[in-house]
Amino acid sequence: MSHFPATFGFTGTLRPLRLQGDILDVEIDGDVPAELDGAFHRVHPDNQFAPIFDDDQFFNGDGMVSMFRVRNGKVDFKQRYAQTDKWKLENKAGKSLFGAYRNHLTDDPSVAGQWRGTANTNVMVHAGKLYAMKEDSPCLLMDPNTLDTQGYTDFGGKLAPKPFTAHPKIDPRTGNMCAFSYMAKGPMTHDMSYFEISPTGELLFEIPFMNKYLCMMHDFGITEDYAVWNVMPCVTSLERLEKRLPYFGFDHSLPTWLFVLPRRAGATAADGRWFKAPSNCFTGHVMNAFNDGTKVYFDLPIARKNSFPFFPDVTGAPFDPIGGLSYLTRWCVDMASNSEEFESIEQLTGLADEFPRIDERYAGQPYRHGWMLIFDGTRPYEGPGGPFVGVINSLAHIDLSTGDTKTWWPGPQCGIQEPCFIPKSPTAPEGEGYVVALVDNHVTNYSELCFFDAQRVDEGPIARAKLPVRIRQGLHGNWSTAAQLGQAA
Repeated sequence: MSHFPATFGFTGTLRPLRLQGDILDVEIDGDVPAELDGAFHRVHPDNQFAPIFDDDQFFNGDGMVSMFRVRNGKVDFKQRYAQTDKWKLENKAGKSLFGAYRNHLTDDPSVAGQWRGTANTNVMVHAGKLYAMKEDSPCLLMDPNTLDTQGYTDFGGKLAPKPFTAHPKIDPRTGNMCAFSYMAKGPMTHDMSYFEISPTGELLFEIPFMNKYLCMMHDFGITEDYAVWNVMPCVTSLERLEKRLPYFGFDHSLPTWLFVLPRRAGATAADGRWFKAPSNCFTGHVMNAFNDGTKVYFDLPIARKNSFPFFPDVTGAPFDPIGGLSYLTRWCVDMASNSEEFESIEQLTGLADEFPRIDERYAGQPYRHGWMLIFDGTRPYEGPGGPFVGVINSLAHIDLSTGDTKTWWPGPQCGIQEPCFIPKSPTAPEGEGYVVALVDNHVTNYSELCFFDAQRVDEGPIARAKLPVRIRQGLHGNWSTAAQLGQAA
């Protein structure tokens, strides 16, 4: 008999859904743009079985992949579990076997040495496959049309089994997938590696290097010439696992770094440069990066203090919700300088924000348009509460050339999930297209996939695909074209 704990991560807005199924021709309000032909894939953590520990992290749930197939003004919906090795072992046993979030010391002895990955953080179509990713395990491949699981990949034996980032980038010039691994040689190792995967799914090259300290390495950026990592002290250790503390804790006594590595076969760690931020800070998801010669620009939300209450300060200091607010910021460093100091730091907006997105055709290039979710504490909230809701409550578009920002608020009962940009056509100017985002009503318990004019988000949705359920809070997702889906078929 399933019995989920009455704790923060499993009640209210985070009550597990555990629903697999299909809905053909979802009910639509408004008009879905007729030219859209493709799929929006996204993923959320959703425990197959009740957790072993009542205080387990929301992030430890099994990956549940949703697909919204859009064509001819219609939307079809499909949702399936990513059947990782963990999912299969627990499905056969009929119960949870893996313990606390990323803590192998708490697992049932029967699964010792098995990959613990949940594939619950991001999904992206590349080389005819749906890559389902969680940064503590290899990349899981799925069919992007059926959502059938195909299994972990080692890219034809060319990439040793190792953790695979949940935030790869596609270089629009080459079509290569740019990715990295941390703790690449096993749990609690400082080893990292950068690698690129061709448009046909082949490993092209790999560059190993060592990190400054043992920490979360969640996101990164690429430019035309470089790969760039924000390294912040959201740290872990074997001692934390032995004490069954939260896997990560924020250490305000350590510096924050930026590492820049040339993106070319034959480069080595010695070709990279470390730059030290002027002060300790929390660095969030990356919006974009680009370089002008040796000068590297890196855009991401930054907070003065820890932004993750679920990964508390290592000293036990209470969470500071104001200090934890992040603001889109541009860092600049010069690879030709003889100093580890930053060239400049510029805050790009006065709105507290996270989950930044761009027109992905401009990844690694100078760009103008961005979209993000906004923390607006002035807005009322009438829902049951939970992380990511009530405060992350608005969608914004920012024009970086003018600084103009437009926002939309879905109302006091609602939260909004990460947006995704869709170009109007392959050759449309930057930012000309649509944005999709799930809007969740936490009172009526329904979700709607909302479609916006990308540069007029303040005018509200032009169409809503209305689901008869509320989809659990997700993390990340991406759009794929009909041509990309056709590669798999």
